[in-house]
Amino acid sequence: MQQPDARKKTINPSAYNALADALWLIYWNKDPFELYVRGMLKDHSELLPQLNFQATKREVSGQLVKLLRSNETRYLDVTVALMLDIAAMDRFPNLERQVDGDVMVAKATAAVAELRRWTGKQQDIIKEHEEHAAAIAESAKKDQDGRVFAQAHDDLKQRFIVMHAATDKHQRGTDFEGFINELFALYDLEPRAAYIMEYEQIDGAFSFDTDYYVLEAKWWKERIGRRELDVFKTNIERKGKNTLGLYVSMSGFTSDALAIYSLSTPFITMDGGDFMAVLDQRIRLDHLMTHKRKHASQTGHCYLPVSEILSRTE
Repeated sequence: MQQPDARKKTINPSAYNALADALWLIYWNKDPFELYVRGMLKDHSELLPQLNFQATKREVSGQLVKLLRSNETRYLDVTVALMLDIAAMDRFPNLERQVDGDVMVAKATAAVAELRRWTGKQQDIIKEHEEHAAAIAESAKKDQDGRVFAQAHDDLKQRFIVMHAATDKHQRGTDFEGFINELFALYDLEPRAAYIMEYEQIDGAFSFDTDYYVLEAKWWKERIGRRELDVFKTNIERKGKNTLGLYVSMSGFTSDALAIYSLSTPFITMDGGDFMAVLDQRIRLDHLMTHKRKHASQTGHCYLPVSEILSRTE
């Protein structure tokens, strides 16, 4: 007797329902939800115009699953990819950042567990398409990561522009510290918020390329002078030989201050031009730091303008 074609097996309707339930619960904000869906459907872009992303996440999830189910043979690969990708999720960063994050994570975890239970029952179908589905999921994730990274940059750039127009200088200083932490976190530099030690206050700290950095950040109208850099140098030297420094001054630095630290320096500097180049994505923050650190090591100079770095690499 001829064996039935495994490709004619269909996914259980309850598995589709579990996919629809889990899909809308794994994100709270609509933008990352849409980015994820678009990334997963990269190889089936004809589905996207049929989804109304202005509707609720639950409605969009239902629309998508209905489309996948109505033409299962054509969309089996992407359906399996979605099921496997979501079923493998064990963290939900977008939910964790919300006010009621614990409740949202609990709901998402339960929905993903139910989807995982159904994917376990569909192994005969999934096995045939697992390799291809994995390739689709990996490609989609890379595309998604790139989109999310670019979106995060754009959001930070808009905040940076708003801060420029701020009239409350004290509040701008506080906002600037938070902005720097988020930008550095985007590049996995493990930023630490401002903290107070005996006799001194530290604006922040972070790790980069096996080194520990103390951070000082100022958004003054005037340029930072030698006195401020001398104090910063003393603070760094108290921390230990593996500690370096990054002094951020949005208005730049006086020529005499830079001259003093042009032959030997325990810190590097950044100014407003550096931040705009990073936020415009003309240079990555980690690449900028690498160039500045190398320049300081080779020349002893704390200052290297981003324009000079870009002229070398373009």
